Amino acid sequence: MNGLANRESGKLQVDIGICTYRRVELEDTLRSVAGLNVPAGIAVKVIVADNDTTPSARERVNRLRAEIPFEILYVHCPESNISIARNACLDNGSGDFLAYLDDDTTCSAEWLSELLSVAEDTGADAVLGPVRAYYSDAAPLWMKRGDFHSTHPVFVRGEIRTGYTGNVLLRRASSSVGRRRFNSALGRTGGEDTEYFSRLHEAGGHIAFAPEAWAFEPVPENRARFSWLAKRRFRVGQTHGRLVADKSSGIATIGHLVLAAGKAAYCFGFAALTVFSPGHRNRHLLRGIMHAGVVSGLAGIREIQLYGQLGSTTR
Repeated sequence: MNGLANRESGKLQVDIGICTYRRVELEDTLRSVAGLNVPAGIAVKVIVADNDTTPSARERVNRLRAEIPFEILYVHCPESNISIARNACLDNGSGDFLAYLDDDTTCSAEWLSELLSVAEDTGADAVLGPVRAYYSDAAPLWMKRGDFHSTHPVFVRGEIRTGYTGNVLLRRASSSVGRRRFNSALGRTGGEDTEYFSRLHEAGGHIAFAPEAWAFEPVPENRARFSWLAKRRFRVGQTHGRLVADKSSGIATIGHLVLAAGKAAYCFGFAALTVFSPGHRNRHLLRGIMHAGVVSGLAGIREIQLYGQLGSTTR
């Protein structure tokens, strides 16, 4: 890790950004950060961006300060818009790197070390880590067996072309990171992270993967449902379709529409063939729904709103 510590002080500064919205699980997240094995020569600062209309997380953060061996900066950004909270972490950070964790996740003790190690080895502008979901006993068996909620990067011809903010490290000095910010127009629909990392990649940024930089996410009851997965996959498809449409026009867009519609029909057909196998059927259905979302995005239909509503959470 010595190759990274290049400041006059010999200390590499890493900010950890946690965007929060009315989640008591934030306490577990912060305690897991407190348990990090931080390499020598690394200074850590935690930025908590509270996205609630009132500063509801302030007292929770203040109560935990004595347990956290790092500086904590609390920022209130009362817009119920996750992009604004993410940007607040960027704007209030001063480190060489900024890592994001969701406010309902915990991290392994070696999480930060693994992200930094891959950043050093690859020179990547962004490094993604895996997010392992864990289910309650009440979750459907097909869902637990199929692990429908865990998050890993998608490789396309050997490279990662987009990403997510639930577990990532950004190199602040990178020209493809620099002044780049999350799109506030997507702060209530979701998809702001997909767009951010897609644009980063298009600008020449390199996205790497740290397979041992684990974050862990419980799946609450309201998300352990096919309907939640379907809505989420449809929105993911919408975002992808919109990004493709932004780079296409005329006949090319029509071609993408036909292809996405064909993929949706293919997936729905396989779902019908596997109707008596819940795991396989639902996986095909969800892929079909995602492709239907792509059709919607290509057609210019605005992404459905997933977040920022009363009683909802950031992720």
